Amino acid sequence: MPATALNVELYLEDLEERIDDAVENELFAVWRQFSLHGVGEGLFTPQRRAASAPRVDWPTISVNEALEDMDAMLLGQMRGASDTLAGGGGAIMAVRSNYGTPIMAAPLGAELFIMPAEMSTLPTVAPIAGGADAMRAVLDRGLPSLDHPYLQRVFDMGRRFMAVKRQYPRIGRHVHLYHPDLQGPMDIVEMAFGSEFFTVLYDQPDLVHDVLDLITRLYIGVMQRWETICPRRGDGLAIHWGWVHRGTVMLRDDSAMNLSAAMFAEFVRPYEQRVLDALGGGAMHACGRVEHFTPYLAQMPGLYAFNMSQPHLNNMETIWQHTVDRGVTMIGFNRQAAEAALAAGRDLHGRVQAR
Repeated sequence: MPATALNVELYLEDLEERIDDAVENELFAVWRQFSLHGVGEGLFTPQRRAASAPRVDWPTISVNEALEDMDAMLLGQMRGASDTLAGGGGAIMAVRSNYGTPIMAAPLGAELFIMPAEMSTLPTVAPIAGGADAMRAVLDRGLPSLDHPYLQRVFDMGRRFMAVKRQYPRIGRHVHLYHPDLQGPMDIVEMAFGSEFFTVLYDQPDLVHDVLDLITRLYIGVMQRWETICPRRGDGLAIHWGWVHRGTVMLRDDSAMNLSAAMFAEFVRPYEQRVLDALGGGAMHACGRVEHFTPYLAQMPGLYAFNMSQPHLNNMETIWQHTVDRGVTMIGFNRQAAEAALAAGRDLHGRVQAR
């Protein structure tokens, strides 16, 4: 059934009525303590004092439905908040304008690629063909407009969420709108130009720097526009994927596993530092093997938290030394790996949130 045929208010009222201010305030208070100071020792594994089951049957919304209809996007994301509340776990209820990784690559000229409906998977882009010549063409066009149609979809959905938060006070207080998936400057280069860009990285590094500079300026501009829709919190904290961290932005570094530590230092760190400086700091996510560039993390002012996906692919002692030992919290970390580290006598300084 299309979302336009559903009674959106029915589901929003269900969520509004089930939210308990005291329960959510208590949960956020322990997250704030962890984010700012850690928990002393052991792991941070928050839980709600009480769960709250839905009183109506929430619809299942596919990704493609959500991409095509703002009410469907609203219901799909709020369904996630409802499920979080019903599960009684420790995640903060959070929603976003969920238009996938193309958000930053599309304004550069990459063609949107919508996945088959039956896959219910977020879209991607077909890279701009042409390698170095394509990069020069993007530079020649200058800074993309913030009025690009795909960006406008993201911004319009943000406004829709904020309107709901104003209409429903408890949703407004406790269901947090977090920033869309903007990736990170180097990830955007790879998406926009495909794997061919890796050879350009070696052959024409100055060209890559110029492209990274343009993307960084675009990134900051997009986030600043986003903040006119969803202003920063006043307490210096942000929510992403239901986790809380200091700062504002969640950078993505999935491309960094393909680069040496020296290349990270030259091509990734300076541009991400500009983002952190402009936006009040934040956190970083990276998949794969990341130990080679983690020595730089604690050297990046304003990088307060790190999220990684595959601890088994890494020398975790190296990572611990350059994160929790130096005040960078780990969020969304694998519980089994964290418990193994504690059992082996590793002091995690109370700075690991395990899921």
